[in-house]
Amino acid sequence: MKTIENKIALVTGAARGIGQAIAVQLAADGADLALCDVQADWLEATAAKVRELGRRAETYAMNVADGTAVGEAVARVAADFGRIDILVNNAGITRDTLLIRMTEEDWDQVLDINLKGAFLVTKAVVKFMMKQRAGAIINIASVVGLTGNPGQANYSASKAGLIALTKTTAKELGSRGIRANAVAPGFIRTAMTDQLPESAQQAMLRLVPLGRPGEPEDVAQAVAFLASDNAAYVNGQVLTVCGGMVM
Repeated sequence: MKTIENKIALVTGAARGIGQAIAVQLAADGADLALCDVQADWLEATAAKVRELGRRAETYAMNVADGTAVGEAVARVAADFGRIDILVNNAGITRDTLLIRMTEEDWDQVLDINLKGAFLVTKAVVKFMMKQRAGAIINIASVVGLTGNPGQANYSASKAGLIALTKTTAKELGSRGIRANAVAPGFIRTAMTDQLPESAQQAMLRLVPLGRPGEPEDVAQAVAFLASDNAAYVNGQVLTVCGGMVM
């Protein structure tokens, strides 16, 4: 059964990888998609996959770290679709290096996109959700937001902050019928992780009881559940998708 039939979902960072998989899964479950990334032309491949499933897809340029750009893009989405039922804050970057070598720019770029960006998009979208008195927000965090990770002080801090933002959003907006949850992926096979040295990949796999990396579709399935009415009483939670890496 399609549990989000005809709902409108806005997904940031939807051009590739986990973001693309999330968009496609939501479309397969019956949603229409507002696809957002820093450049709209990056989104054509994702839009094509959504349309192949018979769902509507529109693309929007959105720099999530720019409040004015976010506000304008979200307003266009609301005007084009008439409502926004689901928000997936997926946009994120890494700038990995050891803390002692990390520059202020490395820190600011990651926090601006990963954490400030989610704040700005959420703030813009919930204005419409509050009028509807309904909505589901899913933030894509990471297991390193729960555990920390050497070489990722900025990324870990941004994802830990995103988890705290999720819980605060859930507490503030639950009375308006808006749910907020987070998905925390572990070692997921993407173009980025495929570029890691084999030794680094094997080191991570040794931490995974299932003994294999996850796929973007594994994360997408979790997001689709949290977006759906099947999760109507799930609010303020962090669902780890990590094969048991974090327990």
